[in-house]
Amino acid sequence: MWRHIASNAITLLIVAVFLLGGLVLWGKSQYTAEGPLDAPICLRVEPGMTIDRVSRQLDESGAIRNGSIFRIGADYTEKSGKLKAGSFLVPAHASMEEITDIVTRGGASTCGTEIVYRIGVTRQVVQVRELDPEVKKFVELASFNPGEADVEIPEVYTERRQRRDTRYRIALAEGVTSWQVVEALKGIDLLSGEVELPQEGMLAPDSYEVRAGDSRASVIQRMEEAQAVRIAAAWEGRSEDTLLKSPDEMLILASIIEKETGVPEERRQVASVFTNRLEKGMKLQTDPTVIYGITKGQGVLGRGLRQSELRRETPWNTYVIPALPPTPIANPGMASLEAAVNPDETGYIFFVADGTGGHAFAETLAEHNRNVVKWRQIEAERANQ
Repeated sequence: MWRHIASNAITLLIVAVFLLGGLVLWGKSQYTAEGPLDAPICLRVEPGMTIDRVSRQLDESGAIRNGSIFRIGADYTEKSGKLKAGSFLVPAHASMEEITDIVTRGGASTCGTEIVYRIGVTRQVVQVRELDPEVKKFVELASFNPGEADVEIPEVYTERRQRRDTRYRIALAEGVTSWQVVEALKGIDLLSGEVELPQEGMLAPDSYEVRAGDSRASVIQRMEEAQAVRIAAAWEGRSEDTLLKSPDEMLILASIIEKETGVPEERRQVASVFTNRLEKGMKLQTDPTVIYGITKGQGVLGRGLRQSELRRETPWNTYVIPALPPTPIANPGMASLEAAVNPDETGYIFFVADGTGGHAFAETLAEHNRNVVKWRQIEAERANQ
């Protein structure tokens, strides 16, 4: 009888072992299998959250099929205690194993809120935006101009500034001056420390991710390092026929091109006008250089140029000096740097606005004068509307 009982016990034990093994294999397959999400989601992990709370959040959002298996899998792989606070993009059909890796890997948040401080030529804008996980594009939640009098700060900006996983970015537009950049950085309370005015033209227009507490000097240094790389690359790729004698001259001409046109496909045409004028010994006669001689890059002139200003001799007045000005007049982007040393081959020596945002180019003064008449007519029509 005892033998019979022992035999049955051993049989039951074997069955239990097989069942347990099968259960483990099933659980593992569930943990690594494709998840039920039909579209990506943004999972926010608050500081101090536990794996149990995260599993419930995932369960409620339909990202996992079984919270217990998710928790057991995280425990088994020794990741349950490695949760990182932040907002994380969970792709469609991500497995529980993949989600565990996403929320414990660390690094910057991959979705959620981003606050962008945009430094433009005519104004600054602070933009609060959030990533839409389905289309993987940012949607604006609010924006405001910090330079406006009595500006009302949106509540969403204040609220999102309190979140630890909010990301911050500083975006420089092409054509901003170094003074504009420094003044804008002084107004961003996210940053710390004093900063000296860098040389004109030596800051790369781009988007820079920053963190609370970063020094203003370190941000400027990153911009300078990026521009130095671009200048070297553009000069290395210069045309053999370029009239420019140094990277400094390239930077000066690129800054003028940047201020003269906002149409990307026109840059090399504008460059050809100035190159042709330099080759013929003609004055460049470009308004942005005259304006820089007046403002020194400290803000926008805000009015038209006077005849007396066009005649006044300053180092930057290209209606008077027969050469490039002594310094850049703004911070040019890569496309303008490349255009300066790789202009189109044209006979153009004149250009004027054409009313579309672009310019009408001409090889002769007679043709240019006709283009000017057309532009004056457009200006008059707009003034009467």
